[in-house]
Amino acid sequence: MKKLRIGITIGLFHEAETLWNNGIKQNAVFLAEALKNCPNVESVVLVNTTHVAITKQLPWDLERWPTVTFDDAKDNVDVLIELGGQIDGNATDYLKRRGARLVSYCCGFEYVHAMESILFNKPSFGDNLFVNQRYDDIWMIPQVANISAPYFEVMRRQTAQVVPFIWSPIFLNARTASLPHSGEYQPKAGPRRLSVMEPNINVVKFCLYPAMIAEMAYRERPNDIELLQVTNAQHLATQCREFIALMNQLDIVRNHKAVFLGRFDTPTFLAEKTDIIVSHQWENPLNYFYLEVCWQGYPLVHNATLCTDLGYYYRDNNVCEGAQRVVEVIDQHDSQVAQYRDKQRALIARYLPNNAELVKGYTGLLDALVAKPLR
Repeated sequence: MKKLRIGITIGLFHEAETLWNNGIKQNAVFLAEALKNCPNVESVVLVNTTHVAITKQLPWDLERWPTVTFDDAKDNVDVLIELGGQIDGNATDYLKRRGARLVSYCCGFEYVHAMESILFNKPSFGDNLFVNQRYDDIWMIPQVANISAPYFEVMRRQTAQVVPFIWSPIFLNARTASLPHSGEYQPKAGPRRLSVMEPNINVVKFCLYPAMIAEMAYRERPNDIELLQVTNAQHLATQCREFIALMNQLDIVRNHKAVFLGRFDTPTFLAEKTDIIVSHQWENPLNYFYLEVCWQGYPLVHNATLCTDLGYYYRDNNVCEGAQRVVEVIDQHDSQVAQYRDKQRALIARYLPNNAELVKGYTGLLDALVAKPLR
């Protein structure tokens, strides 16, 4: 069988755009790394769907991850995976006439985004909505399936299937290379700094429950907690009366043991400012942040159901159980730092682009894709 030439779409906003702060573009790179390991793949390129020029200013290795325009790719791909940039109806028609396959790779909470756009007057597509109904397949990462699969299937008129989640420490390692101890967790004597780093941009990852977990741990062990830091929350703490009123009910806030900060670079913040990460998710049970924290050996207290074996797991919305895991970290984590880090990395190996089962999964997906009749 002929090996496949694959393109993965991205959408560049400027010529020197970083990959670090953009999960979608990292996803495209990780997928490219995995597909290059598939025996039925000849080549993989990143395909920019915007009008931004592709130059040497791009801060990634263009030999390792070739990046081209759609015009340069359209006659040279057998499969186009639409991930970070959407093509229009004319481009779709062109690919179909050539016999190329088109896959929608879904790695965002599109149902949540659509719902919030409508309910809270946060326009995201407006009059420019284009729902492509000519995909040959819909691939979605596991954490978005529960809430968004029906949304994908009804709107795009195609069955959606869950595909393996992919992550690599390649960008994390590049970011931490210049940090002391490569940014890995180091034991610390005395009271601990707790941190909550939820994005606070929609309902799936919000800081309130982690702050409540920190509060319950503080009530039990006030002398063992130095500080609670809530990032991505400065605007809430200064502008939102409801948030301010809620936070002022907490002892850890009243006793001036909490600060509400802006946005930070994750690996630098981990290395310089914190000892324990406390997290909570609602329909977001697996993401890069968890893997970055655990790969670096930091204790992650979380309720993510797709990676219960990582970090220190608590169930559902059980803040008391979460607080007990925080206390457990305070009492035990520093006695097993190396073992914890090594265990986390061994567990995370299932998501790496060279994992044999993961590669086998994508090889099978591609075989099934090309065996389908064209839409």
